[in-house]
Amino acid sequence: MRTVGRPGRSGAAAALAMALPAMALITATGVGARAAVPPAAPSARAPAGPAGVAAPWAELANAATGAVLWSRSPAAPRPMGSIAKVMTAYVVIEAGGLNRVITVPRGIVGYDRKYGASTAGLRPGEKLTALQLLYAMMLPSGCDAAYALAASYGPGLTAFVARMNATAARLGLRASRFSDFSGLPDPGPYTTYSTARDLVSLGRDAMRLPLFRQIVATRVYRVAAGPGRQAHTWQNLNLLLARYPGAAGIKTGFTAAAGECLLFEARRGGRTLIGVVLHSSPGDLNATFNDAIKMLNWGFSR
Repeated sequence: MRTVGRPGRSGAAAALAMALPAMALITATGVGARAAVPPAAPSARAPAGPAGVAAPWAELANAATGAVLWSRSPAAPRPMGSIAKVMTAYVVIEAGGLNRVITVPRGIVGYDRKYGASTAGLRPGEKLTALQLLYAMMLPSGCDAAYALAASYGPGLTAFVARMNATAARLGLRASRFSDFSGLPDPGPYTTYSTARDLVSLGRDAMRLPLFRQIVATRVYRVAAGPGRQAHTWQNLNLLLARYPGAAGIKTGFTAAAGECLLFEARRGGRTLIGVVLHSSPGDLNATFNDAIKMLNWGFSR
C-alpha cells in the first residue's frame, strides 16, 4: 500500500543500513565516475557547543552571513534522504513556469513501490500545476510529486538529475552529488550525498527564494477536486514548525543509510539561524527535532 509520509523502512533498506559500502560510481547524472569514497567517520566532539546533540554530522550557522557557530564533522559526505528535494525545488523554481499543468506519469507507481517511498497520494493521469506539485513534494515529502516534476522539467528524469548537479556546481556545493531527485537510494544508498556544510549553504540559497520560503513554512496545503484531479490535503512533516517558536522550515529526510535528517531554519529577536543534523537516529524522527531545538536554543543564547 502506498503511504503518505517518510519512506518506509523495508527489509532491503534495513540490510543496506547494516553495512557501510563505498559510494557507487555516479554514471547517470552527467557528473562522471568518481573514486569510491566511504562515508567518513565523525570527528571528535568539539569542546564547546550545544549539549546533548545526538547527530554525528551537524552544523549551525548565521543564516544572514553564513558564519558557522558550531559544527560536527561538517565536511564528511553523507546520504541526506529527502533533503535532496530542496535541490529539486530550487531547480524547478528557478526554471519558472509554475502555472504549467503537469500530468502525473504512470512511472510513479513502480518508483514508489520499489523504494517504499513516501508519497503525496497522487494518481497517474491526474493534472496539477507545477506549483501544486511543489507543495506535494515539500510538505508530505511526496516522491511521486518529485518524479512528476523531474519528468516534466528535465525534460526526463536523467536530464533533470544532470540539472541538479549542474546547479550544485554553480552554487559551489563541491562535495554534493545527486543521482535521484527524491534522495532515494537509486541506484545505491550512497550515490546521492552531501555534507553538513554544503546542505547549510544550499538551505541559505534556497531560502533566498520567496516562493521556497513560503512553501516550506506552510503547515497544511489543500487542493480542491477539479477537472482531471482529486482533492488533496498535504501536511508538513516538519513538526519543528509547530514545536519551535520562530521556525521557518526547511525539510526532513530519511533513508536507511541516511537515518533521520533535518535541514532547519528559525528566527528570533532579529536573528536567523540555519542548521542541519544528519543521522540523528536510525528510526526516531523526534530525535532530529530534539537535536535542532538544542542547537537553536544554544545559538540564540549566544
